[in-house]
Amino acid sequence: MPRVALGIAYDGSHWLGWQTQPGGRTVQDTLEAALAQFLAQPRVNTICAGRTDTGVHALEQVVHLDSCARRRPESWVRGLNALLPSGIAVQWAQPVPDDFHARFSARARSYVYVVRNSRVRSPLQHGRVGWVYHPLELDPMKDAARRLLGEHDFSSFRSSQCQAASPVRTLHALDVEQYGDYFLFTFRANAFLHHMVRNLMGALLYVGQGRQPACWTDELLSQRDRRRAAPTFAPDGLYFVRADYPSAFLLPESRLEDLVQSHLGLQVPAR
Repeated sequence: MPRVALGIAYDGSHWLGWQTQPGGRTVQDTLEAALAQFLAQPRVNTICAGRTDTGVHALEQVVHLDSCARRRPESWVRGLNALLPSGIAVQWAQPVPDDFHARFSARARSYVYVVRNSRVRSPLQHGRVGWVYHPLELDPMKDAARRLLGEHDFSSFRSSQCQAASPVRTLHALDVEQYGDYFLFTFRANAFLHHMVRNLMGALLYVGQGRQPACWTDELLSQRDRRRAAPTFAPDGLYFVRADYPSAFLLPESRLEDLVQSHLGLQVPAR
């Protein structure tokens, strides 16, 4: 059966995460209901590149599905967006070979955290931007982030509900930049453990506030004990940006910098 990949953006504050669950108030349930209506099928099953939690947004989540429908890519985009609520939008559609898998074909995934460091929180940014009251120092956070790069056992940064068979992951990039009152944290890894990004953020913010030295992240990696790390940071301001796939699949190539600027209005230095 022919396979189709979709690029999806969504505002996670409206949904109980990506994954289907009783009640249907998830991104997956809502998308699959629209697909079933669009394709005139009783049910459509989708698989995504990276499941997101309640309150976590996506700039370009990638999903795949199998369907016998013969539609032009633009028809998929326009037809589905006419059926989806305003908090979810299909960005692109692309036929893919049968061996493409949104999750298992991905070589890396990227997230960004947008955090405002100010005396007073902004109610207009609720859910879209994280907020930290205590002043943050950029250089110590950069130092702490550098120490986390590479392949490690990230047990100190996984949730107690994490079902991954191994806690070992490879963190390819962890960049921290400051733009006035705003800090942008960019994470890229082969895969992430449950709550790994939010737990890494908690540690970096402890360092940025001067509550721990930059070398604390070395200790956390070696201790492999979640109880010794910082609290999990709120999902506010966390975005799944994109997944990277082999070029042979011919998926639309969206640069992380372009996605962040297009959706969030932030200028990110090119890598």
